[in-house]
Amino acid sequence: MEKTKKLNVMKRINFTVWALIVTSFAIFYNASCSNVKQDSSEEHSKLIKPEDIVKRGNYLVTTMGCHDCHSPKKMGANGPEIIPELMLSGFPSDRPIAKFTEPMIKQGFAVFYPDLTASAGPWGVSFSANLTPDETGLGNWTEEQFKKAITEGKYKGMDGERMLLPPMPWNNLTQMTDEDIHAIFMYLKSIKPVKNLVPAPISPDKM
Repeated sequence: MEKTKKLNVMKRINFTVWALIVTSFAIFYNASCSNVKQDSSEEHSKLIKPEDIVKRGNYLVTTMGCHDCHSPKKMGANGPEIIPELMLSGFPSDRPIAKFTEPMIKQGFAVFYPDLTASAGPWGVSFSANLTPDETGLGNWTEEQFKKAITEGKYKGMDGERMLLPPMPWNNLTQMTDEDIHAIFMYLKSIKPVKNLVPAPISPDKM
């Protein structure tokens, strides 16, 4: 009887020890996997060169159509062509502002300048922003401001400011990843700065 009790005690001890060994192994394994994933992610980040990030930003800006409204253009052999020295600088501040008298605007239609850098509609007249790294553009912006501007539609990326006006399609950018936003911001910071203070929007009652 005493021998049987000892055997049962030994079995319980062996089971407890085995359970501790299995638990410890599981904790160690999970921690190791987590470290491997973290190390892999860090290594992946280190492998991405700054110039590759800028290149990615250039690709996104081009394919997303940012030039359509933010780059002044001139008519060429194949239609409107971007003016290289004014690329992404927004509506030229030295350009005369047209007087919009189109009656269809009051019915909800919109009218654009020939190069699309300004437009008029029920919201008034809006002018495409300067996206170059000059102080009249994005020169003093932080990346967080840029993110808030294009994903939340906040003017200058600041809380308490007005919403961005049409035709800026910020609603389409709300789900943009931080990686893509970073790439675009880095690209815009890398291009030639153009001094161009874009006019303030014109309200509908002053059109």
